[in-house]
Amino acid sequence: MSANLGILYVDLGQFKEAEAMYERALQCKEKAWGPDHASTLDTVNDLANLYKRQGQLKKAKAMYERALQGKEKALGPEHISTLDTINNFAVLYADQGQFKMAEAMYEQALQGFEKALGPDYASTLDIVNNLANLYADLGHRKKAEAMYERVLQGFEKTWGPEHTSTLNTVNNLALLYADQRQLKKAETMYKRALQGFEKAWGPDHTSTLDTVNNLANLYASQGQFKIAKAMYERALQGKEKAWGLEHTSTLDTITNLANLYISQGQYNKAEPICERALQGFEKAWGPDHTSTLAIINSLANLYAGQGQYNKAEAMYERALQGFEKAWGSEHTSTLLTVNNLALLYKSQGHFKNAEAMYERALRGYEKVLGKDGITTCIPFLNAVQNMGHLCAIQGQEIRAKELYTVALTGARNVFGDSSGRVKELEHRVEGLSD
Repeated sequence: MSANLGILYVDLGQFKEAEAMYERALQCKEKAWGPDHASTLDTVNDLANLYKRQGQLKKAKAMYERALQGKEKALGPEHISTLDTINNFAVLYADQGQFKMAEAMYEQALQGFEKALGPDYASTLDIVNNLANLYADLGHRKKAEAMYERVLQGFEKTWGPEHTSTLNTVNNLALLYADQRQLKKAETMYKRALQGFEKAWGPDHTSTLDTVNNLANLYASQGQFKIAKAMYERALQGKEKAWGLEHTSTLDTITNLANLYISQGQYNKAEPICERALQGFEKAWGPDHTSTLAIINSLANLYAGQGQYNKAEAMYERALQGFEKAWGSEHTSTLLTVNNLALLYKSQGHFKNAEAMYERALRGYEKVLGKDGITTCIPFLNAVQNMGHLCAIQGQEIRAKELYTVALTGARNVFGDSSGRVKELEHRVEGLSD
């Protein structure tokens, strides 16, 4: 009973209450059945999932290790319950930026599910979907796309084209297409997912609203700010009604709306909702959770745009320290903050500090994504272009031209030859002497 209540509280975003219920259930099961009983270990696994969602990654890891060791001993390494914990452990490693460990565990879980249940079973396809998410994060877009398509075909065959699991995969493919700047494909997929969720769940269901939010992100990235704003507001109003003002999903959409205002230079509108999101995340997740750190990074962008450089620097440094602690020094979110700090230093004329930060970002992206992955990674291309500009304004024309050429090649792959970004980079390359 307590475990079921824990699940309910998680769904409601009431994580403290969920933790209390899971801990109560765990104590009861340990007393009744012992610490190594399969049902006890299931609750250990549930607690680990909760800790992961709260950003308590050390606690989560310890619980996953206990659950995994216990299940391997009690049930064997190829039991479905054991494989399920391996999959959850892989998700944790992916969240921490330990991508090789995550990949190895996903593959172990996938092989086990394929052997036990077959390649087209829904649980098998869930693992394939997680691997696709990992490859998408690493910039291995062809691998990710192939896996998402496998999942989509499998779910369409098993569940039908309008089942919510199918639609979730459609949404993931849309995210991948958006990341590749295949904007028409992305929009088509988002609209398919949105129409499906509206039909299945209604216009105010949280899955529907999440897709509205994603579609708003797509429009914002294209500079269609009015449409994006309207969709963010729809998502926000729906989430406030469904989840409440302080639910983390509500706060995610507030963050996106704040970033939209920041990108338009509407700092007075952005600041109060940034602060609302920050207070909400600190209350829900704590000061060191990655969602908290993301809004801190947004606030730093805001202060930088206002010319409040001391405030911006303090916020970037807080975000950077937090990401380094949570995910490590070479995670892509860490490197994005490194790039932002470099931009801040450059705008202040602190060129040596800026150069060191850009070099760190570039090395990190290449190490994490590989030489093939970086060619279509927009944050890497941004850092290369920014570093090129830094070299150019310091008179380092040969180095600047080399960097601009790398950025230009990548921009052609991502944005297309006729894009404004490509034209700008072509102009910059031509303007530098050989």
